[in-house]
Amino acid sequence: MILDLKKVFLNENEKVSLDTSVDMSGTGTGSACFTEPVTAAICVANHAGFVEFTADVSFVYSFDCDRCTSTISRTFTYKFQHILVTELTEESGDDYIETPDYKFDTDSLLRDDILLELPSKLLCKDDCKGLCSKCGKNLNEGSCKCDLRETDPRLAALRQLLSDE
Repeated sequence: MILDLKKVFLNENEKVSLDTSVDMSGTGTGSACFTEPVTAAICVANHAGFVEFTADVSFVYSFDCDRCTSTISRTFTYKFQHILVTELTEESGDDYIETPDYKFDTDSLLRDDILLELPSKLLCKDDCKGLCSKCGKNLNEGSCKCDLRETDPRLAALRQLLSDE
């Protein structure tokens, strides 16, 4: 959604608020995907001469757990804040977002913010036990019958050295 913010930039204490949604259904990696549009409550306000963009977003994200491969859908909520300026100076760097013609694409910014904020490791729960390295059973559903005390064959030479003493 393109917002025309000229009135906000030119009038102190001016504010624009809106509720919107962003379709990110084609965005995701592997089996991870957005199952419904991202909802966003956006506010752009001029506070004593600087324009602040805030967005409270919420969405459902479906993914396979990185440890146990169970498919999970989880609701994520984030709050993003940015300062908007009409012109960037060399000192401003990445701290500000430039809107030279007072027009601003909220969908593009929200898409970037969300993708940067998503965790790099997606787990079904913080203490996920993962899969058994021998039989592949999901250890969150109970233990398996595998003997995990077997020595790695790559360490057999070390075991032989220790038993010779």
